[in-house]
Amino acid sequence: MKKIAFKTLGCRLNLFETDALVSEFTKKNFQVVDFSEDADVYVVNTCTVTNQSDHKSKQVMNQMDRLHHNALKIVTGCMATNYKEQLEQNAKVDFVVDNDHKASITSLVDAWFQGEIKSPEFFKKGVFSYDAADTTLHTRSLIKIQDGCNNYCTFCIIPKVRGRAISRQAKDIYENIRQVVGFGFKEVVLTGVNIGRYKDGEVDFEKLVEQILEIPGDFRLRISSIEPDGFTDSFFRLFQHPKLTPHLHLCLQSGSEDILLKMRRMYTAGLFEDLSDKLRKMYPGFNLTTDLIVGFPGETEKDFQDSVDMARRIQFGHIHTFKYSVRKGTRAERMPDQIPEKEKTRRSEIIRKLSDEMKLNYRQSFIGKTETVLVEKFDENGFATGYGEHYVPILIPEKELKKNEFYRVKLKEIVMKDEPVLIGELL
Repeated sequence: MKKIAFKTLGCRLNLFETDALVSEFTKKNFQVVDFSEDADVYVVNTCTVTNQSDHKSKQVMNQMDRLHHNALKIVTGCMATNYKEQLEQNAKVDFVVDNDHKASITSLVDAWFQGEIKSPEFFKKGVFSYDAADTTLHTRSLIKIQDGCNNYCTFCIIPKVRGRAISRQAKDIYENIRQVVGFGFKEVVLTGVNIGRYKDGEVDFEKLVEQILEIPGDFRLRISSIEPDGFTDSFFRLFQHPKLTPHLHLCLQSGSEDILLKMRRMYTAGLFEDLSDKLRKMYPGFNLTTDLIVGFPGETEKDFQDSVDMARRIQFGHIHTFKYSVRKGTRAERMPDQIPEKEKTRRSEIIRKLSDEMKLNYRQSFIGKTETVLVEKFDENGFATGYGEHYVPILIPEKELKKNEFYRVKLKEIVMKDEPVLIGELL
């Protein structure tokens, strides 16, 4: 039995594609092992959204070559697409597979072990040509519904490495979800680059979610990162359905109207705040998390303070904070008034501290309430850990609970681990 190892960096879309490959290789009798172990094949699924992402991807590639020099080494993902020619000249890598051909990696490896050295371009597979994954690296089942983006935000390189927006056929999505629910998955996560712009004929994102919620089975549905434009009160009503989890990761990026214009975002800070107010009035305790970029070109102290003030008003459950990173070929690269790195670091630390404060406050609000936990793993004591429907981490101090099962708990207190974790008592 040949062995294969994967390392995934970046977004949930990359995680979905890795999980799909894991499932395909498992069906071909490969044993999936940890990336640190000896294997016949190593696959690095890279990210290139920031300079830091590039740096991490390069570190993993160097580690792969240093520790596993004689194995078959494959690099794929967004960095592989963005720097394809440079990486192909790198002796540390055997194959560089861009996003358009990522689904062909199993065929590429099959050919290699049969003594045939073929280019990834030889295998014609589309971005949605992954089978439903029954064996994955995660408890949740990620479902890819869309790829690419047409927004062309001035800071973003994603349209270059993922291409124009394209939506998967709705019937294939429904069938994919029926299959993974049949495999036993209890949580389904919809993912893509810009999932809110999903469109297949008459089926838009709202209609898609509505139809998914009617699929039979004991599962819950979670929506991954999404843009805040295009929402309606009609969409918000869907959160009344018991299968749809009360959590959205809405990408704000800045609380300054001027900076949002420079970023070429498709909404205003005012619209974002109206959306958050509506959701919280309709569903008290709704978990809103977000992304914020600090140090965008031309961001004044007032612009930055607008972001801080808005975050305080909304009280996010968590903020992913990014220092603006210059991406070659984007409009923001050519903008004047680039912010010094030291100032970006200062601002990011302020947001990180604010995020920690809000996260603790939000999770404390659940003490005395009940949540349904999907058990995902076990800690060093054998106690079950997982997430509630509001996407808050919960530890159940009980042994012999089952992975990938729902448990109803009453939340008693918070303990500090790497982050604030709620303690749940079984009901």
